[in-house]
Amino acid sequence: MPELPEVETVIKGLRPLIINKTITDLEVREENLIGYPDLSTVELKQMLIGAKIDSISRRGKYILIKLDINKILVIHLRMTGKLLVKEVEEFRDKHTHIIFSLDDGQEIRFNNVRKFGRIYLIDPDRPEQAGGLATLGPEPLSDQLSLEDFKNLFTNRRGVIKSLLLNQKFIAGIGNIYADEILYLSGIKPDRKADTLSEEEKEKIYFNMKDILEKGIIYGGTSFSDYVNAFGEKGSFQAELKVHQREGEECHICSSKIKKKKIGGRASYFCSKCQD
Repeated sequence: MPELPEVETVIKGLRPLIINKTITDLEVREENLIGYPDLSTVELKQMLIGAKIDSISRRGKYILIKLDINKILVIHLRMTGKLLVKEVEEFRDKHTHIIFSLDDGQEIRFNNVRKFGRIYLIDPDRPEQAGGLATLGPEPLSDQLSLEDFKNLFTNRRGVIKSLLLNQKFIAGIGNIYADEILYLSGIKPDRKADTLSEEEKEKIYFNMKDILEKGIIYGGTSFSDYVNAFGEKGSFQAELKVHQREGEECHICSSKIKKKKIGGRASYFCSKCQD
């Protein structure tokens, strides 16, 4: 599933291509990808045709496209979702399920192989209309999230640290790949209980979290299979990963073999010697 760096990369690519463009048509080939509102394609078209795109931003793993009709188009890519901008005459493959035509001859195409992604058209003051958008935790890269604020998030938390980092209500945007990398660089085993962490260890997580996510954005995200940016290009951060999906390979620090363990139903990669 695309995580914060991948979603941010998609947005950076889309921004110059779609801002101030007007939606001229809508084609919905898979109605179950529309999470909200429960309207027919005809009704959605009536709402969206003529709407101008004012801005595009991110909240956690959600893409937010603000329209001048006092609505926000919210898109969650989920596991295999792609949001691409293509010329109208370019080939549409069979997994292109929703198409927004623009007034410059381009199309925003929502491509989703496994059909887990969702699109919501919500009111600006009603984030609960878009899945888990309303319950997201703080943004890890926000200047407003201080070290002390981050430490305070751990109050009364006793769960496993890896699962906590993946909990979008705890902190928004981190997924399996970046959680493994953050904990590796912090020297913390992924199955450690959150209430056993020292203040120094929380500080390590805080700074490594920011560093890893920022680097992920610089490298255009991590591409193992489906993820591509708005131009259909893969990211390159997979070449920078220190532990994720490196089971059996040597640790970059101590040369021990990287191990793999299921934690909270997710595959977790770690060095048993460097992480405790």
